[in-house]
Amino acid sequence: MKKTLIAAALAGSALVTSTAMAEDYKIDIEGQHAFIQFKINHLGYSWLLGRFNDFEGNFSYDENAPEDSSINVTIDTASVDTNHAERDKHLRGDDFLSVEQYPTATFESTRYVPDEDDKGEGTMYGNFTLNGVTREIAIDVEHVGAGEDPWGGFRRGFEGEVDLTLADYNIDYNLGPAAEEVQLYFSIEGVRQ
Repeated sequence: MKKTLIAAALAGSALVTSTAMAEDYKIDIEGQHAFIQFKINHLGYSWLLGRFNDFEGNFSYDENAPEDSSINVTIDTASVDTNHAERDKHLRGDDFLSVEQYPTATFESTRYVPDEDDKGEGTMYGNFTLNGVTREIAIDVEHVGAGEDPWGGFRRGFEGEVDLTLADYNIDYNLGPAAEEVQLYFSIEGVRQ
């Protein structure tokens, strides 16, 4: 019985130590070291590229337990930017993002599954809400790097991408069969808090 209690105490101590090693990061929006971009096919002839200029969020990461990683991001959908004012106005309207009714899109992670070879790659699962619809998505993620910055802080970065079917989010404007999906790309750099 005594050995069991000691083992349980040690296991509890290890759990506290592991949890204490998790680091919290704020996504660096002010220094513009984070990006949310998208790419969609245009009529099967070329690619339309764009981004969301305004978003915020944070993430947590533990090198010793990457499976405990989490992230939350809120996107200002009115900040959509394709470098074309008339197109951006159309994208903000009811045919696409309905920004007056749904001014934000959000991603809240539910779990992270590292690849078996543990080379800093894995899949981040979570609930993505866009245009009033919430669906679980799986983002392919890669750890880019981490270390001290020139200003006395510590930073960590990831990139990821996911393909979304527009109709899943009640966006059914006919852009042709080549444009039924949009690819979202994330480059996220955070400053340790």
